[in-house]
Amino acid sequence: MQEKYHPQEIEKNAQHYWEHTAAFKAIEIPDKPKYYCLSMFPYPSGKLHMGHVRNYTIGDVLSRYRRMQGYNVLQPMGWDAFGLPAENAAMQNNVSPAKWTYDNIAYMRKQLKSLGLSIDWEREIATCDPSYYHWNQWLFLRMLEKGLAYQTTGTVNWDPIDQTVLANEQVIDGCGWRTGAPVEKREIPMYYMKITQYADELLSALDTLDGWPERVRTMQANWIGKSYGVDITFPADTESGTPQNLKVFTTRADTLMGATYVAVAAEHPLALHAAKNNPALQAFIQECKLGSAKEADLATQEKKGMDTGLFVIHPLNGNKLPVWVANYVLMGYGEGAVMAVPAHDERDFEFATKYSLPIKAVIKPLDGALELPLTQAYVEHGVTFDSDEFSGLEFQATVNAIAAALEQKNFGNKRVQYRLRDWGISRQRYWGCPIPLIHCADCGIVPVPDDQLPVVLPQDLVPDGSGNPLAKTPSFYECSCPKCGKAARRETDTMDTFVDSSWYYARYACPDQTQAMTDERANYWLPADQYIGGIEHAILHLLYSRFWSKIMRDLGLLTLDEPFTNLLTQGMVLNEIFYRKPDSGRIIYFNPSEVSIQYDEQGKRCGAVLQSDNQPVESGGIGTMSKSKNNGVDPQKLVEEYGADTARLFMMFASPPTQTLEWADAGVDGAYRFLKRLWKQAYTHLQHGVVRIDPTLHQTLLPELKTLRMQLHQTVAKVSDDLERRHTFNTAIAAVMELMNGLAKIQTTDPASRNLMQEALENIVLLLSPIVPHICHELWRELKPGTELFDQPWPQADTAAMVQDEIKLIVQVNGKLRGQINIAKDAGKEVIENAALTNEHIQKFIEGQTIKKIIVVPGKLVNIVV
Repeated sequence: MQEKYHPQEIEKNAQHYWEHTAAFKAIEIPDKPKYYCLSMFPYPSGKLHMGHVRNYTIGDVLSRYRRMQGYNVLQPMGWDAFGLPAENAAMQNNVSPAKWTYDNIAYMRKQLKSLGLSIDWEREIATCDPSYYHWNQWLFLRMLEKGLAYQTTGTVNWDPIDQTVLANEQVIDGCGWRTGAPVEKREIPMYYMKITQYADELLSALDTLDGWPERVRTMQANWIGKSYGVDITFPADTESGTPQNLKVFTTRADTLMGATYVAVAAEHPLALHAAKNNPALQAFIQECKLGSAKEADLATQEKKGMDTGLFVIHPLNGNKLPVWVANYVLMGYGEGAVMAVPAHDERDFEFATKYSLPIKAVIKPLDGALELPLTQAYVEHGVTFDSDEFSGLEFQATVNAIAAALEQKNFGNKRVQYRLRDWGISRQRYWGCPIPLIHCADCGIVPVPDDQLPVVLPQDLVPDGSGNPLAKTPSFYECSCPKCGKAARRETDTMDTFVDSSWYYARYACPDQTQAMTDERANYWLPADQYIGGIEHAILHLLYSRFWSKIMRDLGLLTLDEPFTNLLTQGMVLNEIFYRKPDSGRIIYFNPSEVSIQYDEQGKRCGAVLQSDNQPVESGGIGTMSKSKNNGVDPQKLVEEYGADTARLFMMFASPPTQTLEWADAGVDGAYRFLKRLWKQAYTHLQHGVVRIDPTLHQTLLPELKTLRMQLHQTVAKVSDDLERRHTFNTAIAAVMELMNGLAKIQTTDPASRNLMQEALENIVLLLSPIVPHICHELWRELKPGTELFDQPWPQADTAAMVQDEIKLIVQVNGKLRGQINIAKDAGKEVIENAALTNEHIQKFIEGQTIKKIIVVPGKLVNIVV
């Protein structure tokens, strides 16, 4: 065994062995328990970042641990390879998104392999590969046949200069990111998936996901947003020229008697009707179209509106209510109209105050009065007043009574509604999965026949930012109608990239299947036993994946109800942010590796300077590692300098996996020193030769070594529990470090001591092997020549060794702590008393004193009263 720890050589040898023996190739074995460990696949952005390293190391630790427990383990990897960033990079570098993406995949694959992850690379997939997105298209057509996919108009961000649709992130301060033109809201034909049809099941099934964090389940439940309310029809006031009744949905029907106006979206038919001969209203509607299409932005933007001059009739008291166009009402949500009750809704109150509209309070607290006039909306449930025959009722009773009255007049009824909207999958962009439809002048919209799938995306186009390149490529869009054979036009919209990631977990089970989307292997591996990823994916990705798994189940492709049994959301990796803010221009960020920290005479930090010019830089505090803030740490440099095991050890030791991890160079150095120490301990032991463990020698250990052996097996038990139940890898590592401290005290080389050292080192290597597999692979070969670590089972704690022969008792004199004694666990009262009285530390406190009595509290203390 070489004396020094050389991680690069050790890691190269270990990875060669794993690859040469196909150690991580997963094969379906029906009579063996399976463990499918899945980490969210990365977007091939160019380089791994520390968030990736943390995510995939967590999965690898669990995979290796389960493999040692006898499970048949699958840990796959792939690439979420479609998306807008590839188009942006293509424009910047004048290269096709395909080339940029595949080059990045090649580099990042190499990086992942350098980490020593136990991945079955034969199952690798990329969502931009036609063999993968073939089945996106096939399933979309099946959904179309069953009415689960459909076309309707949707609101998008439109850049009038580039004549193109913009993603939300491409809209900056209301303007297009490329042209700077004010962005409009436009209604265009789009394709949707009917996720709302599964809303109730998606909500109720959350109760079965015991292995998911409660926070994530709550976020999904809130997003689905099941609410019980009332549909209310406000009859048209024909005298004012209102052409049609107005329908709204409300969860606060108890406030109906406080409605003082109604508000409609700019695109609502009543708004468009009123604007026909009203240039000012036309201009306001156009202004609204320039606003955000996102519901979240409405809460913070300034409330604006305009009176249409139209009225509707209150369905219960007959009052005329003015119809206003308001920018806080979106056509895509509900009916595109709200009944406004300013006294009991914050947005309505703000709007009514601004435009001097009536504010009528009709709800007061259950216990106490409501201070009038209101200075803010009272939004709590309470008891009604000033509500005619509905006064004096509490919330549910009021809703029931008002709903009954509306139903009697045919002006309303109770209804369950979901906040969840159908999933719009159309994207007017190039680098995505083509939607397999053809537009024919005679036949309408015609699905591409199955035998013509996949519709292959051209690989050589380079976007210029002015619209979808597919719409400018006749070789792509020119085709024949499958029904009539006449010239037709292929759909140029592509699918939302969430479609690609909504079923990849199933494709890993059978990536070589060319005749079907899945086969029986998917039902062997699914559901994934452990899913690992960031909390930022808690809603959309997980919800869409659950939706697609149910669609695939109902089509007979899968037998599961939920795709992921257990979910772990790992915390972000943080680092300090350094920057300069020039008098003019944008903030410039500097990587922490380019910055030197300055300290004063007392060793207190007093500033930071850029190494290249020795000029000061500002600290922005600690923040999530990101490219935009230039505060990332390059995993490749870390692996090349310290080795993958050091990177893995630091990541797992710095904090529990679900909490944020603050980067610290000192922590990396500490992890490296620990591995060198482990190597040195094994080297020192093996200088006297390999020991074959003899169980009989355990009985001859001196008390001090018996205690150490007890600590060894307590450590085995603790690490097993930390990995199995708690997933707290940091405490598992800490326990092994404490054990190593104990081993350093063994200075003797007698057979019993060396026997214990061999047993301890073997167990330490086994316990650490899921976390630092390379060094453990090599150490095992040295400790157990002729055997391989990969073949070893997880160690079991020796319960007999954990039984304490001796216990410590506190000794007090007149109730004051004066010392402690070690005593046999089963020692009698007389033996305990004698040991306390004869202890040299105790004797000086009782010498020359009369012993009045001795109190023994079994297992705890001895109190000598003098």
